[in-house]
Order: sequence, then C-alpha cells, then structure tokens
Amino acid sequence: MPPTEPHRGPKPIVISGPSGSGKSTITNRLIAAYPDRFMFSVSHTTRRPRSGEVPGQHYYFLTRDQFDKLIAEGGFIEHAEFSGNKYGTSYMAVQAAQDAGKTCILDIEMEGVKQMHNSHLQARYLFLSPPSYEELEKRLRGRGTDKEEDIQKRLKQAKTEMEYAETEGVHDKKVVNDDLEKAYKEVEEFCLAE
Repeated sequence: MPPTEPHRGPKPIVISGPSGSGKSTITNRLIAAYPDRFMFSVSHTTRRPRSGEVPGQHYYFLTRDQFDKLIAEGGFIEHAEFSGNKYGTSYMAVQAAQDAGKTCILDIEMEGVKQMHNSHLQARYLFLSPPSYEELEKRLRGRGTDKEEDIQKRLKQAKTEMEYAETEGVHDKKVVNDDLEKAYKEVEEFCLAE
C-alpha cells in the first residue's frame, strides 16, 4: 500500500521532457558528479531491454501481469502506458533514496507528472525541452534504437508534452537543451538549490 503521509527527507526532483530531450544524459551526469547527494529512481517497465540495459539498473523489466499486480497493490506513485508498454515509478524507489538521505531524481513523462502532482509527495519539477521539434526528430532518428512506427509515436507524444509544459504551475523550471553544457549547468543549479 502507498504511504499516506509525506516521507521525511529531501524532496524528490522530477525531471520530465520528451524522449530524446537529453534527460538520461543529464541525470546520469548529475548523479555521477554527486553520488552522495542524488540517487536515481529506477522505473519499472513492460518493454523489452535495449542493448546494454541492465535489469535493476536501467529499469525493472516486468511482464504485463507483474506490472498490473503492482498497480493493484498500490505500489506505484505514477504509471502510464506509452507505445504499447507500461512504465511506472514505485513508492519503494523514492523512499529508498530518502532513507539514504539522498534526493531522489525521477525521470518521468507527462502523465507521470500529472499523477505525481496528485500524490502526497512534495516534489520539485523541471522540464527539459529540446530546442525544437525538428531537432528532437533528428535526435530520435540518430539513436537508431526505434522502429519508424515508434519514432512517430514518440514525436506525437513530444508535441503534446511540450504543449503541456507551457501550463502555468506545472513545472518549477524549464530548461531548453540547445547546448548540453549550458543545459546541464542549469539543471545542476536547480537540483543543488534546495
């Protein structure tokens, strides 16, 4: 069952943005630079592992039945389905970071942000945006990990997420990743500010 009261410890930081905006690159760098301060929340997913992904490090890879069981048990703060796969963040992952005295960094999509706002967790929210829709498409195609059908779904979702990010009060900060070093410094400053 999910906890009903805020857990004591550093406020989690939610970093959202469309696939291809640079969230993984920036959050991985931040955690590597400050391993005693930040801990990444490992999400659960029903998608198959990509080449090089390690279960329990990149994602917890579950069957749809296992994922649905966790939903029924109230184990997720947020969960969503995207491109035919389910993704979710567990209460356990956030509390593990807080229990260690670290700030939990969550990399979640728009639907997850909406659910996080409705949870008991008091989080800080940052949106990482690509410089343009065209640049995002170039990045997604350059990864070479997705089929054309998946790229089109990701692009459609990105447009929706970028529009949602303009909603007043949803995010505490918006960073445009048009230059990786500049974007990283802005994210770093935000995360270290608390």
